Amino acid sequence: MGDTKGPHIDASEVEPTYFGLQAYWGATKHMGGLKVTKELIELCQLRKGQHVLDVGCGVGVTPCYLAKKIGCRAMGVDISDMMIRRAKERAEREGITGLAEFTVADVQDLPFEEGSFDVVIGESVLVFAKDKERALRECVRVTRPGGCVGMTESTWLKRPTPEMVEYASRTWDIPAEILDREGWVRLMIRSGLSDVRGEERSSRLTEYVEEIRRYGLADYVGMLYRAVELYVKNPAFRQYVKGRHTSLPKDFLEHLGYGIYVGKK
Repeated sequence: MGDTKGPHIDASEVEPTYFGLQAYWGATKHMGGLKVTKELIELCQLRKGQHVLDVGCGVGVTPCYLAKKIGCRAMGVDISDMMIRRAKERAEREGITGLAEFTVADVQDLPFEEGSFDVVIGESVLVFAKDKERALRECVRVTRPGGCVGMTESTWLKRPTPEMVEYASRTWDIPAEILDREGWVRLMIRSGLSDVRGEERSSRLTEYVEEIRRYGLADYVGMLYRAVELYVKNPAFRQYVKGRHTSLPKDFLEHLGYGIYVGKK
């Protein structure tokens, strides 16, 4: 079945939140899966030897991929200590602890000097920031002049109904507004980026296949095992899940997709 445990994390430690579940089962949701991560890498023109920061790195899949497949020096940060524990375990398991490093940090207050990285990326991260502009300005600050900032983010493709907004906020614990493509592009320009490009995409069921490809089948089975284990062992989490189990609003996936956004400092 592969590694079903990873670093020892007791189910009682897990906060009953969307990210608590992801951290415990060892997965982070990146819209578009591995295919879109590769597109983002190409758009940011990432190459061997570059110093890259992945904000909101989750369990460290993308930094490990950048280190192992591209030969970058990758730093991953996440606000969750449990996510960082999972990420460090992954880097050790893949034998790339010298190239992929991880630390706990908030994207709204990054602990790095100005111009520390050639490229800064984030996947499904800024949508969760209470102050998106502050977070993006921090990403720009730590990028060297001439460097690139690239993001994939949840994006409204059509004007949502109040029911859709409430569903997204409740289901994914999103504390602030989800933007449309024009909103994300304006935010990047306002934060100090130029030559900003943004392309929106609709969500498709094939993304679930891309998620399996991103982690590998053995890891994915292990994740499902831990998700069931958490549900069984943590009563607070069972209550959390039941409280958020509501029907998907009609035409929801026609309205909510994602976008790929890239700009130069």
